[in-house]
Amino acid sequence: MPETFDRELEERLIRYARIDTESDEASPTTPSTERLLDLLRLLVAELREIGASDVTMTDYGAVLATLPATVEGNAPTVAFLAHVDTTNAYNGCGVEPIVHCAYDGADIRLPKGDDVVLSPAALPYLASKVGDDIITASGDTLLGADDKAGIAIIMTMARHLLAHPELPHGPLRLCFTPDEEIGRGVHPNLPRDLQADVAYTLDGADLGEIVYETFSADKATVTIQGVSAHPGDAKDVLVNALLLASKIAMTLPHATLTPETTADRQGFIFLYQMSGNAAQAEMQLILRDFELEGLHAHGELVQLVCAAVQATEPRARIACEITPQYRNMRYWLEQDMRPVELAREACRQLGIEPFSPPTRGGTDGSRLTELGTPTPNLFTGMQNIHGPLEWISVQDMARATELCVGLAQLWSKETGA
Repeated sequence: MPETFDRELEERLIRYARIDTESDEASPTTPSTERLLDLLRLLVAELREIGASDVTMTDYGAVLATLPATVEGNAPTVAFLAHVDTTNAYNGCGVEPIVHCAYDGADIRLPKGDDVVLSPAALPYLASKVGDDIITASGDTLLGADDKAGIAIIMTMARHLLAHPELPHGPLRLCFTPDEEIGRGVHPNLPRDLQADVAYTLDGADLGEIVYETFSADKATVTIQGVSAHPGDAKDVLVNALLLASKIAMTLPHATLTPETTADRQGFIFLYQMSGNAAQAEMQLILRDFELEGLHAHGELVQLVCAAVQATEPRARIACEITPQYRNMRYWLEQDMRPVELAREACRQLGIEPFSPPTRGGTDGSRLTELGTPTPNLFTGMQNIHGPLEWISVQDMARATELCVGLAQLWSKETGA
């Protein structure tokens, strides 16, 4: 491709990464935090500046825009999506990106944090990126390439296509969502407002990764009501909710069913938050599995453990509520693999051999696919997300941008969706 995207992508990612966009699961608002609007409003302004059409922000915080078709006919409308929020599982405030130009293959020692080092010996993918420009944070925050790399890629693609109307493509829709990290990225109205026949999220990892299989996900919220009493007069009165929560946590299987003990196609139960006091406590767990049978089994196990602990202390009240989050996109995409096959073809046109590993997570595409808009996930290059060792290759981002440009052109030759 004659145009090199490297410097534009580098500049965009650095600019977006410096904006604090942590989402907040405890917030009842949409978007969940005011700070998400800082980046969303910036994207509205940038989309208008590059000449996109129909630029708008919905009342639920999604930014939408259109690139009008450059071909005649009824080519399908294709959407590209990324999310603006970063996880609150690790500090994402005050990000200071660092560009390590022409990586030489040595350890990358970050200046902040407690001896934070990216070692190619421990990170084989990093070892394969000698000569690339590597972007990291400074060691005491995450970088936020998840998913600001996706934003940078989509914006760069959009700017390029608008500057080159001779490139054939059908109608394209761009979408930037809030709150993906807390499972609220796809509002029920988004498929209607997106108006796309097919979509792609830019939220994947290694070069060539085309994902059409994700976890299915539920959330379990366990609430424990104890009996409060002054500790000096607590004998035979106090029922400590925190101790009951601890019993539940310790009764759940630890050796075979947690994130740190599972891999590949194994599901898990993850206790990620516990709060409260002696009078009342709350536990938040996420349940993950590639198959619905396994997901339901995880939920039944949590409920069984809660019932068992409840039986040991009838004066307490223990409730377990399980709510659906998203489902494996494979259930729908395997019925029509054209979105996946065209992405693979676009990869091969770039000399990249595509591969499709099952992803131990989910994307906005999981929910969008379930709601009727088939949405595979494309690579961006992001690595070691949700922690201080997060990094990304600028050149991987450039290839992802080229992939999107090529994919838009491939879909222009299709009719219907």
